[in-house]
Amino acid sequence: MLYIGPYLISHPTILAPMAGVTDRPFRSLCKQLGAGLVVSEMVTSDVRLWDSRKSKLRLNHQGESTPISVQIAGGDPEMMAEAARVNEQMGAQIIDINMGCPAKKVCNKAAGSALLKDEALVRDILQAVTESVSIPVTLKIRTGWCPDTKNALEIASIAQDAGIAALAVHGRTRACGYKGHVEYDSIRAVKESVDIPVFANGDITSPEQAAQVLEYTRADAVMIGRAAQGRPWIFREINHYLETGERLAPPSLKEVKQILLEHLFELHQFYGEVMGVRIARKHVGWYLQTHTNSKEFRKKFNAIESPAAQAEAIRAYVKHLESIKELAA
Repeated sequence: MLYIGPYLISHPTILAPMAGVTDRPFRSLCKQLGAGLVVSEMVTSDVRLWDSRKSKLRLNHQGESTPISVQIAGGDPEMMAEAARVNEQMGAQIIDINMGCPAKKVCNKAAGSALLKDEALVRDILQAVTESVSIPVTLKIRTGWCPDTKNALEIASIAQDAGIAALAVHGRTRACGYKGHVEYDSIRAVKESVDIPVFANGDITSPEQAAQVLEYTRADAVMIGRAAQGRPWIFREINHYLETGERLAPPSLKEVKQILLEHLFELHQFYGEVMGVRIARKHVGWYLQTHTNSKEFRKKFNAIESPAAQAEAIRAYVKHLESIKELAA
């Protein structure tokens, strides 16, 4: 069984924090569909900026199931500690520290994976945060800044010594971005070097691959990011395969329609009509990208300006797909 502090993680499948994706509606949906743990979009450690609409939405965890994991990002130990304390006061039950984001706008502020270049600063931040809260603190890293300076083992040792409760490792360096092969050897080496739970992250896109990665790396869980976009049921598929060794049947068009419509409704409710309609467009694109004539449909869908019209368009499109399927049968 997998625990993070006092919290039992029901399944070894974790939703990776992704800016602009893992908002409250998407986190809740992935949890319903089998994710053992979901992690929020990263929030800046500068609490002075939390009055913005974006930060307020990212800090909204109303109605979420336990445990509530909130990711913070920054490069100053005192600011990170303050952000962790305030999040705990606001209901966070796990604090996750971002040292894995490769985005330039994050790294240019000496945050995210840029921190991996400064092991002394990593130690200071981790100690400051773990000492500032009474809840578990987790950490997400990459294997290093660039292929010539991979230091995941050193960072993992620092993390364990600082009291980090679990460690997620994306098997690429910052310089690699999302290109090239994932270094599962590095994740395995990290797992062998520490006693805390380790989560394997990077290019895990199928139940079979999840099982292979867990077996090879000996990691305690897999962390799924981009593969869950438009396919939130991947968590139950992986869970089923790990438990039975068999593939779960893919969701029917009817179920996909129901999941998508419920997701749209939650987006409209959470963000409001104008912003919710806009944010729904990218999710619909991900859901339908493999279906017939999806490019033409998405072009029309992206011009829709009302929640009701978006929902009706989805119903009509799925009905069209069902009729094509019936004709082909």
